[in-house]
Amino acid sequence: MNEFVKIHGLGNEYIVLNEDNIDFELTTSIIQKLCNVHFGIGSDGILLKVTSSKADFGLKIFNPDGSEAEKSGNGLRIFSKYLYDYKFTVSKNFSIETLGGIVQSYIIEEKNSKAKMIRVDMGTAIFNSRQIPVNSDLDIFFDQPLTVGDKQFLVNCVSVGNPHCVIIVDELNIEEVKKYGPLIENHPLFPNRINVQFVKPVSNTEVEALIWERGAGYTLASGSSSSAIACVVYKKGLTGNNITVKMQGGNLNLEIDNEWNIKMTGPIQEIASGTISSEIIHE
Repeated sequence: MNEFVKIHGLGNEYIVLNEDNIDFELTTSIIQKLCNVHFGIGSDGILLKVTSSKADFGLKIFNPDGSEAEKSGNGLRIFSKYLYDYKFTVSKNFSIETLGGIVQSYIIEEKNSKAKMIRVDMGTAIFNSRQIPVNSDLDIFFDQPLTVGDKQFLVNCVSVGNPHCVIIVDELNIEEVKKYGPLIENHPLFPNRINVQFVKPVSNTEVEALIWERGAGYTLASGSSSSAIACVVYKKGLTGNNITVKMQGGNLNLEIDNEWNIKMTGPIQEIASGTISSEIIHE
């Protein structure tokens, strides 16, 4: 009871739990405690396996601040590895229901019966402002000025099941991301808050990126952010439709078809497994 598995995708780490195997409620305070590196296990979020009537498996995704996320690319690949490695499925192709829609997952490569490389169909990019959502009467919110603090950015917004704000820059600056990321995330323009990516195009097939994740903060890598980045740079004509997004935690490959459906492929690795102490839960 109360067993957990900790898995990372490019340094983006999640605690995975099974609702049938925990005896406590995932309240905001417990989520915050478990994700805290000093007082808990330490994580960029929590993935909870739940029952689904619409897909093979159900998934709830929680940010470190306790809020629930619609979708997470790395989270989906991590959850897929958990399902396959811990024998919830023997199939290498299965569906997962999230708050942001149903996605298909594929085990592309394995080693010693453990999933190593996973592809996820991330769904279809949405550029309509109201559906992202963005508080704007513009149909598409691209190359629009946004002033936060003492600086103005040109932003490009898209949803890949969760909302994203992509900013094209000439040079990447971590301190700039940490300073302006939270201001953009919580700007009134974005009623559900928003994920923020600073992106430097490198070639027709590569971009570099730094990420501020909604509810999590500065993050080494993000699958949904990579998906959003790929869609924006492709739509703007800065790259082709097969793109490598290079982040501090590593690289993800994104493929976009003519109808803006997204396929994301990347590695995944287990860190640890164990039992959550009752002292932490019931303190």
